[in-house]
Amino acid sequence: MRGTTVLPGTACEVSKPGELPLHRLELTAQDALPFAVGTFDAIGPLSRATFPHRHTFHEIVFVTGGTGAHVVDFTRWELRPPQLAVIAPGQVHHWDVLQLTGSVLLFTDDFLLDHPADRELLRRLSERPCQPLDDRSYERTARLIAELEEEFRLGGPGSESVVRSLLHVLIVRAGRQPGTPEPRPPARANAVAAEFARLAARSDLGLWSVRAHAERIGVSPGYLAEAVKAATGRTAAHLVREARTREAKRFLLGTDLTVRQVASRVGFADPAYFCRFFRRETGLSPGDFRRTGDVTPEFHHE
Repeated sequence: MRGTTVLPGTACEVSKPGELPLHRLELTAQDALPFAVGTFDAIGPLSRATFPHRHTFHEIVFVTGGTGAHVVDFTRWELRPPQLAVIAPGQVHHWDVLQLTGSVLLFTDDFLLDHPADRELLRRLSERPCQPLDDRSYERTARLIAELEEEFRLGGPGSESVVRSLLHVLIVRAGRQPGTPEPRPPARANAVAAEFARLAARSDLGLWSVRAHAERIGVSPGYLAEAVKAATGRTAAHLVREARTREAKRFLLGTDLTVRQVASRVGFADPAYFCRFFRRETGLSPGDFRRTGDVTPEFHHE
């Protein structure tokens, strides 16, 4: 393989003790494609890691066999192969499975250069990260991924363009599956709202207010609030609180950081104020949430 996930304990993991492992795409050469595809065994042991972690890259998983569950941001998705799973950069996930089989595709945001609209589609797909496939969808997906893997492995003139194109087809077809969140109509306000959603998912940026997001995007806080409300029906302030709470949950369940340390990671100088904020948003104190290990089961209706 020309790329794989890095092993725990290497330079690719987060440097701060106690934080969630952060995996990146490892490239064997400076000019190698920021892309990898293969079976779980070929990609490496971390492709089915049983401990909570997150990535700096996108991951598409084509599950063809296995029993157990895939846990993504506190939601437990029971495996019912065949399924397609999409994990976005920054999401926390792990596998709780036996005999997991299938294929894994890893790629960075930069690899979507030819089809930038795919970023928004992948974000929407990651909101419902495990999609069951009917017989026809399974066969088409299996053929497409096999072709993608062969093209990537053999290389040759124009191979990079072909790989990008095949990946684009896979993403578009995934977006046609039932249950995919509806796209937003193209407009400047919706483009601003989509950029806000992308930034809100990037917890590493430390943007914990509507004003901070607006400054990063280059619009006024008022315009951002209007754009987000029109596109989503929800307020930007509510979505920022939701993102902040989600990140705090990730640290509480996935690390051994103290409540004070978690508060600092999500932008609270005062741990007491963080505890009040967390209780207001979740109904639980940070300590109670950590003790209960709140993971929500998700059931698919055939």
